[in-house]
Amino acid sequence: MSDTPNPDDPNAGSGDPFGPFGIPGFDPTTMNLADLMRFLQSEGPVNWEIAHRTAGYVALDGEHDAAPDPGEIAGLEDLARTAAGVVAAETGITEVLSAPVRVLGRAEWARLQLDALKPVLEALAVSLRGSLDGAAPDPSDLPPELAGPFAALGLGADGFGGIMGMVAPMLLGTQAGSMVGYLAQHALGRYDLPLPTTDVAGPTFVFTNLARFEEEWSIEARDLRFAVALHECVQTAVRSRPWVQAALSRLAIEFVSGYDLDVSRLEDRFGELDPADPASLATAAERPEEILGAMRSPRQDDAARRLESLVIAIVGYADAVLTSVATPLLPDFGRIHEAILRQHVDQGDAGRFVEGLLGIRLDRDAIATGRAFTAGVVERVGPTGLHRLWESERMLPTPNELAAPGLWLARIELPED
Repeated sequence: MSDTPNPDDPNAGSGDPFGPFGIPGFDPTTMNLADLMRFLQSEGPVNWEIAHRTAGYVALDGEHDAAPDPGEIAGLEDLARTAAGVVAAETGITEVLSAPVRVLGRAEWARLQLDALKPVLEALAVSLRGSLDGAAPDPSDLPPELAGPFAALGLGADGFGGIMGMVAPMLLGTQAGSMVGYLAQHALGRYDLPLPTTDVAGPTFVFTNLARFEEEWSIEARDLRFAVALHECVQTAVRSRPWVQAALSRLAIEFVSGYDLDVSRLEDRFGELDPADPASLATAAERPEEILGAMRSPRQDDAARRLESLVIAIVGYADAVLTSVATPLLPDFGRIHEAILRQHVDQGDAGRFVEGLLGIRLDRDAIATGRAFTAGVVERVGPTGLHRLWESERMLPTPNELAAPGLWLARIELPED
């Protein structure tokens, strides 16, 4: 039997699965030419094969997903259908009743999330690619472990642009996979963070993480799962509005497309940064939020404000509806809600990178702003007025209106023009 790891199996291999560049199974000093080309070739600005491999390794973190038995899957599906009925009755959004229900492992969640984030991550890659393509240092500066394989590919001085074209998608794939993989280690459902997903919305459960969370917090399994089901169904209801997911994706793409890769600015933060040395770039990539901070540009400000307003509105609305419907149904909802909130807010380095990438901060201040806005609306016009948030993109509150809900209510009553 061959000792070569199966590239499609995130559990393959033994010992340290990461090669010298932080990519599972990638060691150019031992790979044959065919395997090297498999890793380096990419049809787009992000090497998605590497992204998926990395996400699978990181998501599982040396473990295996605990597979739920059919009875547990059926139980989660029943809870989701019950929660969908409750949410539809509260919000009037009936599309949630027919939304697909998914019970996933961590690696499956990571794959789904990567695919759903593809438009945003590729827009980021394209915005950075132009600057990388303009850098053409002496190919002799390549590290020794790559010099031989690249020579075998026939890429000399005139072909260094091709080398950069291969390396950049590889590194972006690694970073994207690591980010999503770390999120998968903690996700209870699909919508723990307000990510700009592009697939069909539907309540999702990550079974392994649910089981672990129940044990850590000593929460009755059915109570926690029903609370997660309600949260997922509220988010599904919001995202089933035709304009919401489109606006999240559009604003995120607009924001990441405004990054400005300036090597001199990066060197101010990271010291000597050699575009010819993938190891140098990989070391810098270990501090992604600092890289993104060094690349922020004024062109992103408008998109950042609108995206943050949309995210705060979604989070505030979801919290208000969840509290309203869950409090009478779950006697221990207050403690469960606080535990879930901590899980959502405390996403570690991966969460900070996501927030930096999109120009938003989902922290307790943002949640407090959303809660204050929704409470102000309900106090003035009741929950029916709050549900008007999702009639059209025109209803999206501005930053000033988030701080003064009366201003929002006054504006939405004005004629459309």
